[in-house]
Amino acid sequence: MNTAAANITRIDRRRLLAAAGASVGAIALAPPGAMWAAESDGIDLRPLTESVVPIDMTEREARLDRARALMAQNDIDAIVIEPGSSLDYFTGVQWRRSERLTAALIPVEGTPVIVTPFFERPSVAESLGIEAEIQVWQEDESPIALIARQLRSWKHDPARIGIEETVRFFAADGLAAALPGARLVSADPVVRACRMRKTAAEIALMQMASNVTMAAYAWTVPQIRTGMTNLEISHLMSSATTALGGKPEFSMVLIDEAAAYPHGTGKPQVVRENSTVLFDCGCTVAGYQSDISRTVFHGKPDPDALATWHLVRQGQDTAFAAAGLGVPAGTVDDAVRALYEAKGLGPGYRLPGLSHRTGHGIGMDGHEPVNLVHGEPTLLAPGMCFSNEPGIYKPGRFGVRQEDCFHMTETGPKWFTIPPDEPGALIGTA
Repeated sequence: MNTAAANITRIDRRRLLAAAGASVGAIALAPPGAMWAAESDGIDLRPLTESVVPIDMTEREARLDRARALMAQNDIDAIVIEPGSSLDYFTGVQWRRSERLTAALIPVEGTPVIVTPFFERPSVAESLGIEAEIQVWQEDESPIALIARQLRSWKHDPARIGIEETVRFFAADGLAAALPGARLVSADPVVRACRMRKTAAEIALMQMASNVTMAAYAWTVPQIRTGMTNLEISHLMSSATTALGGKPEFSMVLIDEAAAYPHGTGKPQVVRENSTVLFDCGCTVAGYQSDISRTVFHGKPDPDALATWHLVRQGQDTAFAAAGLGVPAGTVDDAVRALYEAKGLGPGYRLPGLSHRTGHGIGMDGHEPVNLVHGEPTLLAPGMCFSNEPGIYKPGRFGVRQEDCFHMTETGPKWFTIPPDEPGALIGTA
């Protein structure tokens, strides 16, 4: 097993504060006159990620074995994957998409093949993390024809070719024309089935990403002061995340009315006395992401906003309690909506209330299948990871979102970060 799984554990309150250079008392919002200076240059934070061990070849070979078993179960002869997180997941290749096709071909039996332009071969090979053959095509040649020849070399008449869900139309359509006797099918029963069930090594990297984000919150939140814009606060959060060893993915900050719109607005936003400030932030560590939201109050909170904060926390606890092994993912969302509707919100996805799903899958991508959304039939199983973010939004006034991710264990759900019990705290106690 990847040694990172043994070395990285959930960050506790004291370690979080030590990493952020804060005292235990500083995690609560200080009064405006005591705010720290918002100096993002020369941040004095220590990286948390120096001991992280990335996913290794042994882990990827186990993924390929799992994929081959699923391909055999689903009568799929090979799968085709373009650059992106799934290519990285199976092969380690970290590459970008362009009009020049690069793709991985993974057969049910045999050695995987990477197809790429001739002049890109050395660059693509740099990150290759498995035993694989690299085949190249020249500028005056067709990569689709090369892929078709390779598929025929494994099986003269390939019957079913799995296409990863993000492969572009021109590639799938071209392959269908080049292999008229083959049937192109979804590779979801293979790719999704592998990626949805995280291993201990993956969980460990997601835990470290969460640790970094929480430490960045502990450094950033006490620096909020009257007159700051959302963009200034966002810059502080991103700078802290970088200093702590994470790669910022998003550091969204929404103030007052803007927080009533889950993904914000382009209108100017400024912190005022007694403002509601909603953060939604995440980072990547060794290819795996965090996604954590916090709603804090600058000064004395609006009584309705404060009551809403506590109801959202109740919503999180309701979702967590509903996330049992073997239950359909959609029932987690249903449990939260039943709570909110009993409080006069909604109904369903109507406002004021919870206008989006309760949570989404997370891993190498910030949003992955499957979602905690009404009607989702997928049964919860060990290794699945989700956000838990049942926000409440009141258009024209404010929004409150608290978001913490959890993963399913053999005994049920377990938090990556423990939600706080009061808005003056950023993390709860076990």
